[in-house]
Amino acid sequence: MSTFKQLFTLEFLENTAAVFRTVYPSFDEGRFVEHVQDGEWEQEEFKQRIRHIARALTEVLPPSYPEALDILCAAAPDCKGVEYIFFPDFVELNGLEHEDLSLEALKLLTRYSTSEFAIRAFIGRNPEGVMNRMRIWATDGSEHVRRLASEGCRPRLPWGGQLKQFITDPTPVIELLELLKRDPSLYVRKSVANNLNDIAKDHPELVLNIARAWKGEHPDTDWIVRHGCRTLLKKGDPQVLELFGLQRADGVEIRDLHLARPSMTEGEELEFSFTVFNPAGQPQQLRIEYDVLYMKANGRLAPKRFKLSEKEYPPGTSLVSRRHAIKPITTRKHYPGMHGLDIIVNGVKQASAEFELIIP
Repeated sequence: MSTFKQLFTLEFLENTAAVFRTVYPSFDEGRFVEHVQDGEWEQEEFKQRIRHIARALTEVLPPSYPEALDILCAAAPDCKGVEYIFFPDFVELNGLEHEDLSLEALKLLTRYSTSEFAIRAFIGRNPEGVMNRMRIWATDGSEHVRRLASEGCRPRLPWGGQLKQFITDPTPVIELLELLKRDPSLYVRKSVANNLNDIAKDHPELVLNIARAWKGEHPDTDWIVRHGCRTLLKKGDPQVLELFGLQRADGVEIRDLHLARPSMTEGEELEFSFTVFNPAGQPQQLRIEYDVLYMKANGRLAPKRFKLSEKEYPPGTSLVSRRHAIKPITTRKHYPGMHGLDIIVNGVKQASAEFELIIP
């Protein structure tokens, strides 16, 4: 998220203020920028800055929420992109007592940035009423609104607060996803799959039953099912593997796992290769994955799984190689020391190796 916060330059703030001034001539650009760039601004991360800008808008726009909302919605078409999430955040910050007005605004604003985070506060206050509204949105003509219906109620949405009531009982979410399981938009289908994957983390048997019921309905639905079961596939759940034609590999071995270098510096690539030996007289469908076992602050290793391939492997020996970048990212801090690499075939670990990571 540290890279996203860099979007909020002085030029960006001044341009945003100029847009507001075109729809609200009394908008005080200098006061707005001054409220944003106070003493806390430099230390704040992306989501904190989103709320910070929403508060600054609250200070500069009219005190009447309906009047301020009209101005916000008028400015929105000229403010498109993830950096403008502070538009829906303004609604969350100021509009919880004006549910109908606010929900209609979030429906509009999601076309220009996304309302998936802001709507969660409204779900928390009135789960049944807001989910009823989102079921209507699931049939809307805009793919952005239909996606909001799914993405907004994900139980474990990244960057968003958890919806604990749906973690406990995802029934209302599943009822909504039923309306979207054949959506013509890949943008929406990805959200449906991610929502299913969220639910699978707490209710694997439920998602397995949904997968069985949905599988074979339509190619687009099959894609949702497969993508929505990815966590269960990564865990090597035997029932899920069987559902997708991935029975236990008959005699398959991973041989000659080799690392190009025994140690590397953060920012370089982990290069490795191995051979897949299939002793059967016919091809076998194999899902091959690898775990990178990252050293944590407490000295323990924590695996992160990545898919390498899923296809038929012919009888005999096949060579496989991969490069994996060990680069700094905002969601993972690297620590120096010995790390690990595991090769997994159809959910079963077949080979392991170690490498040293050096932090400059």
